[in-house]
Amino acid sequence: MPLQTVEPQRLYRQIAEQLRSLISAGEWAVGARLPAERDLARQLGVSRPSVREALIAMEVEGWVEVRTGSGVYVLDRSKAPSADGNGSGRAAEISPDEWGPLELIRARRVVEGEVAAMAATQAKRKHIDAMGKALASMKADADRGVLPLEGDRAFHTAIVESCGNVVLIETIQRFWDSRRGPLFERLGGHFETVASWRSAITEHQAIFDAVRNRDPDAARAAMHAHMDQSHKRFSVSWGRTKKQEALKK
Repeated sequence: MPLQTVEPQRLYRQIAEQLRSLISAGEWAVGARLPAERDLARQLGVSRPSVREALIAMEVEGWVEVRTGSGVYVLDRSKAPSADGNGSGRAAEISPDEWGPLELIRARRVVEGEVAAMAATQAKRKHIDAMGKALASMKADADRGVLPLEGDRAFHTAIVESCGNVVLIETIQRFWDSRRGPLFERLGGHFETVASWRSAITEHQAIFDAVRNRDPDAARAAMHAHMDQSHKRFSVSWGRTKKQEALKK
């Protein structure tokens, strides 16, 4: 059964559906390793990040297991646990409206780049102080070996609140609500480490400095760089272990 090219509408869901159909039809047996991400992307006519989002969705739903440093393997759905702990063939449900995490980062780059530029010209002292406090919280969490998610959200929230635009504020809040979804959480479980967050904190510092210095161009560029690096961190090879990534950083 050949793979078919898909159109760019909720790509990860379309890709996952094709792969699930192939597994159900016996194309890949339980325990088999799926083709490499790059090969699936080429056959489907989509980007590797879109394939990655689909594989993460399938892992959340109990179709496959991602083994970092080895590959993606087909699971026995009859043994997948349900919410009550019994075998049901489905490990979790994903809302049909859930955004793909890598697409989300790209959207955030567009919106939050301009928000950062606006903040550089409009932020009041209370907003600057809130950004500084959030950044300090992130550094303290990283020093304790804790992923600084709360400080991260507080930092980006302080930036958008300085713009005084309720539509932008609610948009950024929805971005962050999506970050707590099962796809993003599972992706983060594979690739987020304290070491990677230290790199992110350095990027936040650059954003903060640009906003504090009232430099909109620098603020926009710093936010773009942060989002580009975030996308890159979530797009490294499945074969690179967390230990190797930590040593690199």
